Amino acid sequence: MSVLICGSIAFDTIMNFDGRFADQLLPDQLHNINVSFVVPGLRRDFGGCAGNIAYALRQLGGAPLPMATVGVDGADYLARLKSLGISAEFVREVPGMMTAQALIMTDTGNNQITAFHPGAMTQAHINTVTARDDIRLGIISPDGREAMQQHARQFKAAGIPFVFDPGQMLPAFDGAELLQFIELADWVAVNDYEAHMLCERTGLALPDLSRRVRALAVTLGGEGCDIWEGGQSQRVAPTAASQIADPTGCGDAWRGALLYGLEQGWPVARCAALGNRLGAIKIASHGPQNYQVQKEALLAGI
Repeated sequence: MSVLICGSIAFDTIMNFDGRFADQLLPDQLHNINVSFVVPGLRRDFGGCAGNIAYALRQLGGAPLPMATVGVDGADYLARLKSLGISAEFVREVPGMMTAQALIMTDTGNNQITAFHPGAMTQAHINTVTARDDIRLGIISPDGREAMQQHARQFKAAGIPFVFDPGQMLPAFDGAELLQFIELADWVAVNDYEAHMLCERTGLALPDLSRRVRALAVTLGGEGCDIWEGGQSQRVAPTAASQIADPTGCGDAWRGALLYGLEQGWPVARCAALGNRLGAIKIASHGPQNYQVQKEALLAGI
């Protein structure tokens, strides 16, 4: 069975700042910021939510189908997908545009500042979700605004259950639009900050939101995650990482594990436990797609 992964494909330029952002910002001058951060560490990685989630799912032995757009500079990314055994049949090139680019700076406290150029991602709505016998599951991760709305309706019309993962695109939607996503979706996955914003914008608390879907997952970083089902929550314990190297892509790794478990028919709490394990592996590696998984050891005892 294949999993359709709607979202961004991007190149990530990742920088490490040997300090804490909070120490460089004057609280009484936040209206007049003019700062420069010296970043001794810099590299360029393959990224984007669809690319990262597809990578995680493939590491677990799944069959991801990323649905995304790239620009005229996307040939290297397409070649990478092929080398990983990931189909690019739903990845379309947009002439005259660049592939989405993320500039991510991380401080010693794992706080991040990101600048994002959407590029070809703004045309993601040219892709269409349609019913197909081998596609039984999907996810809408951060993508072009119009594409996310369109793909949600198309998933529903095609009878394909899907996860709504708004991520950094959540602020682009008002409460009514977010409620429409939730009505169409089967599962919702957000981090703690996004959960607060989701509640604020929709006017509903997490117990109420969870009653509108099969389950709602709230990831909590090093504290694990909360799974809400039918108005009740349970905490899924975290997995300790061997080291903290780079948080970029941890949430996407978690979502790849979620999709793997859902594909297997697991309870959501079991999917979350696998996600916590995979996130701990990812955070010990630099870049969103550079970690390796020993599947048998990872699944042991889940």
